[in-house]
Amino acid sequence: MKTRRIAEDGVAGVNGEARERMIRSRGDPLFLADWQRAVFLHYEVDSELLAEAVPFDLDLWEGNRAIVTLVAFTMEGMRPRWGGKAGKWLFAPIGTHDFLNVRTYVRHGSERGIFFIREWLSKRLSVPLGSWSFGLPYRYGATRYEHEIGMGRWIRGQVCGSGRHLSYEAGSPRADELAPVDEGTMAAFLLERYSAYTCFGRIRRRFRVWHEPWERAAVAVNVREDSLLRGLGDWALGASFVGADVSPGVRGVWMGWPRRV
Repeated sequence: MKTRRIAEDGVAGVNGEARERMIRSRGDPLFLADWQRAVFLHYEVDSELLAEAVPFDLDLWEGNRAIVTLVAFTMEGMRPRWGGKAGKWLFAPIGTHDFLNVRTYVRHGSERGIFFIREWLSKRLSVPLGSWSFGLPYRYGATRYEHEIGMGRWIRGQVCGSGRHLSYEAGSPRADELAPVDEGTMAAFLLERYSAYTCFGRIRRRFRVWHEPWERAAVAVNVREDSLLRGLGDWALGASFVGADVSPGVRGVWMGWPRRV
């Protein structure tokens, strides 16, 4: 788990603090993985309606704007931190699959994070595992991702789950257009998050993550259909698409133990 030193200022400071926090946490990280070829679709929603559906305090952009993000990516090679090749082999059936998660932005005390509203993934075997272990709201979804990010090709994605659909396409940025987010921007607010919160029944949990800062670019996306989002509740009916980011992904992600909060 060797990493470069990160300066303690701006976005890099947030990243460095997250890394040190995980190092100090006994037993963390629990898992390692790569999060590859990510597309972030951002929507603004009614904050009062969203607050009724989220069991944590909302973290609002500019103090009054509630944002929900759909993140489409592929997780590759998830394995236990310990166990070497044997651990990687044991997790091979569930270690790689496509994800679509619907998340919003919350605070718990002074710690900023994300809250998972719903997640679809492409392997049925993994669906029951996330609920009882991490409290993750997993569902099965049929996915088709063409996320050749940084290669000048088109980006396309389709997800079908619960009888509803998400479909989008965008032009891919060039590799030289990808860069870490700038401090104080909306992209920094949305992407540089290292704590995740879940709620399963009455049990609220938090697990922390760490990875190198996202290399990303803003892109213009044509969302052809988003009924998958609109079916999640009253707060989603009036959701307004406000922008998108894409990233080739991050490798060597640290994923911590789920702990009750």
